[in-house]
Amino acid sequence: MNSLRPSDSALKACDVTGSDTANKKLLKTLKGEAVWPPPMWLMRQAGRYLPEFRALRAQADFLTRCTTPDIAEELTLQPIRRYGMDGAILFSDILILPWAMGQSLEFIDGRGPVLEPIRSEQDLARLDPARIADITAPIRETLTRLTQSLPHETTLLGFAGSPFTVSCYMVEGSGSRDFATTRKMMLENTLLFERLINTLVEQTAEMLFGQIEAGAEAVMLFDSWAGLLPPSSFRRFVIEPTRQIVSLLRGRYPEIPIIGFPRLAGIMAVEYAQKTGIGTLALDTSADLVQIADLLNKHAPNVTLQGNLDPTILFSGGENLQKEARSICHSLRHRPHIFNLGHGVMQHTPPEHVAELVATVRSL
Repeated sequence: MNSLRPSDSALKACDVTGSDTANKKLLKTLKGEAVWPPPMWLMRQAGRYLPEFRALRAQADFLTRCTTPDIAEELTLQPIRRYGMDGAILFSDILILPWAMGQSLEFIDGRGPVLEPIRSEQDLARLDPARIADITAPIRETLTRLTQSLPHETTLLGFAGSPFTVSCYMVEGSGSRDFATTRKMMLENTLLFERLINTLVEQTAEMLFGQIEAGAEAVMLFDSWAGLLPPSSFRRFVIEPTRQIVSLLRGRYPEIPIIGFPRLAGIMAVEYAQKTGIGTLALDTSADLVQIADLLNKHAPNVTLQGNLDPTILFSGGENLQKEARSICHSLRHRPHIFNLGHGVMQHTPPEHVAELVATVRSL
């Protein structure tokens, strides 16, 4: 598949002057510096809304794309070429970890991920963390390649799913609106659920160690289903596992920036930021940036904010897009802020709307 390697001329088109960390606006903001206009990248910026993405998607299934460095590198680079984003996030998936431990995984069009559910001690015992390093070696190779092929001013982001969200898919066996089976296990077979969470804490940290060693300059923890839990369970199964992962990462890489995304956490996002030790709090569309910023100033003043334009507004484009983007940026004018969406780019978003958004933010 060497034909999929980006050409020198294609990469040259998105390269600009600047070859050291001082020129990386995103990295500076992740480390607590207010930059204007704010740096930006978008969740799911490499996705089906791009025609060049769809062309490669037709050539290989999802797991093959994630684990073939030629393809994964190219998909990561596509939005950088088009838009010059300040951050490039590795093309991969949060379910790579359970798959690497031996849980079956298939992505089915129209249904999403399908896994063999973890429902018993025997199911949990079949997982083999010793497999992870070998299975994820191609992903680390992709990161190493990206350190060479990305423009010098672009920050390379690694990521993983947070333990609660990954456990939802592992126990349920698929996506769900409420993950009722997972939450039932959490309440009725707490010991088994805690064993699963503890396994995910340890192995998520190990996988992120590998990503950092391969070249990731910052990492993000996605807890997409954190908002399902009441405060007591949120503290136990979202905040505490995240705190443990952050502690493990800081123990080996004290300076690595860590972004946490407890989606739909509401006011609990402030406690999450305060107690987990993350450096950047990513907010979903429902969060009021100004209110959260005011609370953070009291409880976690050194935390950077990321977010949080509604992806539907990006999908619609036009004057409303420009107005909302400017409003978000100006609301956090004097504090460290990374412009992003409150969730991922929607599948049928016109690529020109993303270009319009980038131009709007960059023109501030």
